[in-house]
Amino acid sequence: MTSYDGLPSLKDVIQAHGLIAKKSLGQNFLLDLNLTAKIARQAGDLTKCDVLEVGPGPGGLTRGLLAEGARKVLAVEKDSRAMGPLAEISDAYPGRLEIINADALDINPLEQLTPPVRIVSNLPYNVGTELLIRWLTPDVWPPYWASLTLMFQREVANRIVAKPGNKTYGRLAILSQWRTNPRLVMELPPEAFSPPPKIHSAVVHFEALEKPRFEADAKTLERVVAAGFNQRRKMLRASLKGVKPEIEDYLVAAGIKPTERAEQVPLEGWCALAREIAKD
Repeated sequence: MTSYDGLPSLKDVIQAHGLIAKKSLGQNFLLDLNLTAKIARQAGDLTKCDVLEVGPGPGGLTRGLLAEGARKVLAVEKDSRAMGPLAEISDAYPGRLEIINADALDINPLEQLTPPVRIVSNLPYNVGTELLIRWLTPDVWPPYWASLTLMFQREVANRIVAKPGNKTYGRLAILSQWRTNPRLVMELPPEAFSPPPKIHSAVVHFEALEKPRFEADAKTLERVVAAGFNQRRKMLRASLKGVKPEIEDYLVAAGIKPTERAEQVPLEGWCALAREIAKD
């Protein structure tokens, strides 16, 4: 059975190559090519962009990106079993798909990409958050990418777009909303995947801002926010004591009440606190 791009269906590809999803790699394969094409379209016009895709697996989203006109796709896949299916896609789209068999945490993709770059991925569950934090906190901003279109567990997606006072508001919301405009653009049920996960999934699209909403050092902000939300039920003067012994003075200087809790502080307050701490 062939599909809209003349290649076999993803179900047939998986059977032919024995590509059973591995829980240890955080794999859940999206088999509906209509859905993968829809995710690709959420990234915007790809015709003049290189695209980085992490964890392509059998290549469903890869095929969507290429069919939607991506100038080039750099597919980074840790699982060597997927090299065969991806090579077949490369043959069908000559010169437009480059495949790297590696851990995405260990490579510098910019060496193989020409801006403008968009990152579009159904991220493996076990590395998705770490990759997102890396992409959001480079030392130099604007980053090498213009946008991120990423699939997460729905719970993670909700944390990214959460507002102050919400129980899901935390580190991911602050780091995402500091330098980008994140929007939840799609939700997918478990039955869309093989094997079906126990949770729903969601796609978030992040547009990079030309400059952060508020001035702050990325590493300092990340460290302070991580500490604050690690003990989110405590008052900030207690949860942040390990950051600076005299943390109450820094909180007051940043316009934050030491008795507040982490989820009560808006983005502007966290950035002000990071600036005060970075002065030393």
